[in-house]
Amino acid sequence: MVKKLLHTRYRVTDLEKTVSFYRDVLGLQETRRHTSGRGSQLVFFKAPGSEEEIEICKFDDSGPVVVGPDLTHLAFEVDDIEQFARESARKGYPLSDGPHPNGKNGAIAFIDAPEGYEIELIQRDRATG
Repeated sequence: MVKKLLHTRYRVTDLEKTVSFYRDVLGLQETRRHTSGRGSQLVFFKAPGSEEEIEICKFDDSGPVVVGPDLTHLAFEVDDIEQFARESARKGYPLSDGPHPNGKNGAIAFIDAPEGYEIELIQRDRATG
């Protein structure tokens, strides 16, 4: 029986560019980094307030990374989606969609990570949290 989700893995071609995005644009904390027994370069991240990790993997022997549209995405809660949009655009990562109103004071938007993986940003309705 499954107990809990531990991590989600995304394979990339440019490890350091992707690491920089997750750390410097999204503000995630790098928790560990190592090379697996088969030679995969792995970097793990955690969002504040979350137990689950995101595993970023570079393993060239698996062939090219091809990310199709609407294949998968990660979703993160943000306090202020407009402020996030200004800061991420200043760092070279403008929103790819939105923000769109969602609830009384909430909003959603999307930003693309360097390899094309989509990131959803959710500002919760402040009245309901």
